[in-house]
Amino acid sequence: MQKKDSDVHARSRVLVLVDESNVGSSVRTAGRGLDWLKLRDFLAGPNSGRDLVEMVVYAGLPPAILTWQEERDKKNKFVHWLRSNGFMVVTKDGAPAEEGHYKANVDVMMAIDALELSIEMRPDAVILVTGDADFAYLAIKLRRHGIRVEVASVAANLGHILRSAANDVIDLAGLFRTFEIINTRDTGRTQVRGQAATSLARPRDQRPTKVQDAPAQVSHPTGQQRRRRPRFRPKPRRDDAAPVGDS
Repeated sequence: MQKKDSDVHARSRVLVLVDESNVGSSVRTAGRGLDWLKLRDFLAGPNSGRDLVEMVVYAGLPPAILTWQEERDKKNKFVHWLRSNGFMVVTKDGAPAEEGHYKANVDVMMAIDALELSIEMRPDAVILVTGDADFAYLAIKLRRHGIRVEVASVAANLGHILRSAANDVIDLAGLFRTFEIINTRDTGRTQVRGQAATSLARPRDQRPTKVQDAPAQVSHPTGQQRRRRPRFRPKPRRDDAAPVGDS
């Protein structure tokens, strides 16, 4: 009888995969800073009734060029903070896009890892922390392997495709309201205050593309500053000039 009771109260094993750009954008839209430790405890902490197998964060880095070096260094410090606090982090170098932006799409990496890790670790459930509809097919594939899939996002903004592909939805709206309020105009910073760490990109519209905004001011390397266009000054007219052809 005791064995049966222990089976009923057995804690499920959970694998959490986080699309850092997507969840970071959602929490900044709410005017809050993302508290990563609170997020982890909420999804699979001691009071959740679940055991965390691993929490993997997929993050895009600014391009490895001089113009973006300052922001890249800040993002690397943020990545180091995550790893120091027990998160597994997978990064991808971004590529310059239109002026003031860069692309760092981690969707493919996250999808491949989700399948491989799930088959190898055999968790009871996989939590996809994203609102990107592109992960709907991944959710279906995992369910075909007998793995429960839950999507953690702001339920009010979650599309029907991803919602219907998962077994369940974890609404993060209430959790976001417990995070520290930040100045949404203060962009281009990584804040690690006690248990909180915020991403670098500015708030952006909830678009499926992985384009992150640059900081408000981007320093230009020496020798690449914009030069002023020289003004045209007409030569002074000489009334006493000799006629053409005279010698």
